[in-house]
Amino acid sequence: MNKLKELSSYFENLSLAVLGLFLVLLPLLFLSTTTDSFVLPKQMALVFATGLFIVFFVIKTVVEGKLTFRGSPFDLPLLLFVIISFLSALLSQNRFDALVAFAPILFMTFLYFGIVNAVRGKRQLTFILSSLTLGASLASLISIFAFFKIYLLPFSYTQVANFTTFGSLLDQAIYFALVLPVAGQFLYQRFVTAKQEKAVLSPFENLNVEETHLPKQKMGMVTFFGVNSVVILVGLGLSIFLLFTSQKPIILPLEVGLQTAFASISQDTGHVLKSLLLGSGVGTFLNDFTRFKAASYNTNATLWAFTFFRSSTYALELVATTGLLGLGAFLFLIYRVFKEKTFFLPLLLAIIAAFTLPFSFTPTALFFVLLAIFAVTRIFSSNKERVSEIEFYFVAFRKRFLGGEQHPGEQTQNKYGRFLSVVVSVVLLALVGVPLYFSTLYFLSDTTFQQALVAASKNQGTQTYDLEVKAIKLFPYRDVYYRAFAQTNLALASLLVQQQQGQQINQQVQQNILTLIQQSINAGRSATTIAPLTSFNWNNLSSIYRSLIGFGQNADQFTILTAQQAIALDTNNPQQYIELGGVYYQLGNYDEAIRQFQFAITLKQDYANAYYNLGHALEMKGNFDTALQAYQNVKTLVANDPTNTQKIDADIAALQAKIGQKQAANPSANAAAAEPQQPINVNKPTTQLPERKPPVEIPSPAVSPIPTKAATPTP
Repeated sequence: MNKLKELSSYFENLSLAVLGLFLVLLPLLFLSTTTDSFVLPKQMALVFATGLFIVFFVIKTVVEGKLTFRGSPFDLPLLLFVIISFLSALLSQNRFDALVAFAPILFMTFLYFGIVNAVRGKRQLTFILSSLTLGASLASLISIFAFFKIYLLPFSYTQVANFTTFGSLLDQAIYFALVLPVAGQFLYQRFVTAKQEKAVLSPFENLNVEETHLPKQKMGMVTFFGVNSVVILVGLGLSIFLLFTSQKPIILPLEVGLQTAFASISQDTGHVLKSLLLGSGVGTFLNDFTRFKAASYNTNATLWAFTFFRSSTYALELVATTGLLGLGAFLFLIYRVFKEKTFFLPLLLAIIAAFTLPFSFTPTALFFVLLAIFAVTRIFSSNKERVSEIEFYFVAFRKRFLGGEQHPGEQTQNKYGRFLSVVVSVVLLALVGVPLYFSTLYFLSDTTFQQALVAASKNQGTQTYDLEVKAIKLFPYRDVYYRAFAQTNLALASLLVQQQQGQQINQQVQQNILTLIQQSINAGRSATTIAPLTSFNWNNLSSIYRSLIGFGQNADQFTILTAQQAIALDTNNPQQYIELGGVYYQLGNYDEAIRQFQFAITLKQDYANAYYNLGHALEMKGNFDTALQAYQNVKTLVANDPTNTQKIDADIAALQAKIGQKQAANPSANAAAAEPQQPINVNKPTTQLPERKPPVEIPSPAVSPIPTKAATPTP
């Protein structure tokens, strides 16, 4: 019995150590071997830490022969929030993107329950608080030294004055602002509330350093939290200074966030009820932004060209991506927090931040950690009988499940109890094992894809191709892999064609070219299948077909069809109309090209490139006077740009020469003799395969109508 108890205690300590190590590493971890150097490594640390905790928890459960689960005041709203987030992801039209985004939320929930069940005493709570504070302090030190150009890390990309291990100064400031009161409240409890009668209960009221530590240890803890508080405070001050000076954050304006959030749950034609209740799918705000942003967004001279992956605030993002049910579950959670009638400053600040600032992964994970710490302190200060009933509920269930009361010492109870604990442990392992497996595949595929990007930057075509194939095989549910693979195949096909110019193309090379083109189209189509609401995927497929105009059968029609699909998903983006207008310009359909360029101007009346393309389309049609007006508009808009001013002056001079010739000669003959110009900024394909007669047969796009609230603008 003693050995079993020691073994159980050993795994309890291991569980706590894993959680503490994660809290230290959370603000620190970053890797250059992933496509996202700062967020993905932190997410994987969460996945592996909570996975290990579940494993240790399961072993402890089997050893003890019973499942002891500690409840907390926030279990119900948190479970509701997770279930609603999962349903929103499962029913999302971009399901794979949403499920990938849901995985961190699931593991954050595991982290919450892990902390609540691992921290069963005041020393353990002190350890968790110390780990959380130490991680923030170390991250702050790195940032402070970098600010003064003292670089502690050997990597070249970290040796800049504004380097942060968070990848975002805003995330860093939020993190420091929320952790600082944790250390500060510990000191406050030690020096203030210990000397006076408390009118209001403190979350740390039972965390008494007088009781839990010897005098030397007590002084050491006070010193530890005091020093870390100062370090975090300095890091927070520098972060705020940079955010208000040289590194101002780019945040979606609140009015745009409000408009987008409520449009996404009320104007999604064909999915109104689902969008109203569950949103577009957790983690898919990018699609909501492109589909539902208002045309007035283009009047913002600074932000109009930016695409936002997060809303103005975390709460507004919940509205858009998880609907009214998701927001309701979050509000229910906040209600339960305030219902405790206890002032916990870090969590209060986190709630305020959720309604005023956007949250990425790290602040969201910290919110769950603070919620767990608050839950533990409430358990410590609550009625012990209430906690015991929750802890032994599963033991009582075991007795009823077996059909009768038995004495704790009976052999049959131990046997049946162990059997039930094994069954429950298997369920727990499956619950964490499946998302852990896919998360690991995702991580491995991402590191492989990053290697492919490095190879592409070095023009290593074959290595890029092989690595992208490997990344897709590891995790075939990510659209960005297919977009990149499509462009790689197209580039390799174009290279083979260029190498064979002026010579006989043998059958094998010809087959290789056709195979690469086929793979390019199929990869582009796969991206649109995995994430059909992502306009980038349709732009990518359209660019592939556009490169095949004259080479592939019906490539021109497929180009227009996919470009129109991209417009349906990003209706108020003027660049989309320039792309489609460029296709018509390339095909010689100048009337339709003019129409599309005018749409772009309607959406953004100070867009110089729209006027520039319009001018060239008008010029090609022979409307020289109107084209000159468009060029004059361009000259006015680029007056402060010497390079573009020089270009437009040259175009104006050439056009004025044509006008002079037209006035002196037969206009129709002059128009026929005019040479088409190829200005730098006229929209054209990035890759163009040579014309082929007869054109080869190519796959058509799998296009289905995308319901959207926005109508085509009227010029």
